[in-house]
Amino acid sequence: MSLSVTKKFYYTSQMKILPKIIPVFPLSGVIYFPKTNLPLNIFEQRYLDLVNDTYKKDKLMGMIQSQRQGRELYKVGCLGKISDFRKMKDGRVLINLTGITRFKILEEINNDKLYREFKVDYNNYNLDLNEINKVLETGSLIEKAKIFFRKNGLLLNWKEFEKLDETQKINTLSMISPVTNEEKQKLLEALTIEDKIEALDSIMSFYIHDLNFDNKTLQ
Repeated sequence: MSLSVTKKFYYTSQMKILPKIIPVFPLSGVIYFPKTNLPLNIFEQRYLDLVNDTYKKDKLMGMIQSQRQGRELYKVGCLGKISDFRKMKDGRVLINLTGITRFKILEEINNDKLYREFKVDYNNYNLDLNEINKVLETGSLIEKAKIFFRKNGLLLNWKEFEKLDETQKINTLSMISPVTNEEKQKLLEALTIEDKIEALDSIMSFYIHDLNFDNKTLQ
C-alpha cells in the first residue's frame, strides 16, 4: 500500500470515529479553527453541565457562532477536544479546547438536558485532518496582517507567531483578526486553506483601504 493511500485510509478512518451527535456551545463573536486553541471560562450552569458531561465521556464538543436573533445558529462550527480542565473554588471551570475539524449541523436532537445537542456531518471538511505538504505562499499576507493589526492598535508577538506552521498561522489570523462575525464565519467556511488565504487577504485589504481613506479625510 502506498504512503498516499495509507494516509487517505487513516484520515477516512479518523472521520468515521468522530461522533455523529455532539454537544454544542453556541457563542456570539467567538470562533475558532482546527489546530488552534481556545481557552474558555465556564460559569453558566448549562455549560458547566455540558463541559462536565463531555469531559467524562470523550472530551469532544462543538463550538459554533449564534446568530443575531433568537436561538438560530450558523450551520458550520468547529469540533474541539478538551485538552485542559480545571475546576475553580468558586464553581467555575477553566478549559482549553484544541480544534480538530469543522462540522456542518444537520439537525438538533431533542434531549432533557440544559444544553443543546446536534447531529453533524464532517464530510465537507476532511482536509482539516490532512497534513499539508505543499508550500503555502503566505509572506505577503503576513506583512499585510502586520499593517492591519498595527492600524487597529493590536499587538501580536510576531516572533512567537513565526514558530507556528503555515496552517496554524492562517487559522490564528482568521481567529483573532478584528473583523465582523460574518466575515469570520466566511473564513471558517472556506473549504481549502487557499480559499481561506484569498478571503483573508481580501478582507484585510478592504479594511486597510478604509483606514487609509479615513486617515486622509481627517487630515
